[in-house]
Amino acid sequence: MTICNEIIEEIKSQLDKILSLRTNFVSKDDQSYVSEGDLLVQSIVLDLIKLKLPSHILISEELAPFDNCRWDPLGSYVVLDPIDGTENFVSGLKEWGVGISIFTKGFHEESCIYLPELNEFLTSGMPVVKFKSRIIGLSSSLEKSDLLSLPESDYEYRIIGCSMYNTLSAVKGSFIVFENVKGVNCWDVLPGLNLALENGSQVFVDDMPYKGEILFPTKKYKIRISNQEEI
Repeated sequence: MTICNEIIEEIKSQLDKILSLRTNFVSKDDQSYVSEGDLLVQSIVLDLIKLKLPSHILISEELAPFDNCRWDPLGSYVVLDPIDGTENFVSGLKEWGVGISIFTKGFHEESCIYLPELNEFLTSGMPVVKFKSRIIGLSSSLEKSDLLSLPESDYEYRIIGCSMYNTLSAVKGSFIVFENVKGVNCWDVLPGLNLALENGSQVFVDDMPYKGEILFPTKKYKIRISNQEEI
């Protein structure tokens, strides 16, 4: 069993406890929420990482900021978003997820996305059946003016508010395109970017083709996952 599968199974075993904590949350400095559920998932992953991958460094949203860290492109890291879509989670919605990417000595080893309440997950190496879609997934960070400027087209649009849900939908072809043009943290997208690469999607970071390299929490990244021909 892979590390990602072990983490998924451990989260499944504690899901009732995680869900019981969704009403216990506070606002962070950026006005986003962190719940006790986030912290429990982070603790679950950290315990497994210490046991299974003791030489790896954990990069997690709830450990930020990382102002004084020195990053090694050839280092070994586990990048974690313990609960992506915390706003959905604390509001009682099921569209939230856990994302993990593991890099060893600079190379991507495995990634997974797990949507616990939807009982859906994808890990590196799993087969994927691609759908054909005319839906474009949009980031919830868009403002009203951005939405009003969307061109008239034959496409439909969806805003879900969970990067793990969105990127997984793009990996499966349920979204013909998902993009975040405002910029997003590395833990929000590394699992989806790498799973998309594995499954034949076209993947871009800051308008450049993405090739599976680790992204560090030094900035926010514009991303695009596409299942259509790109010019």
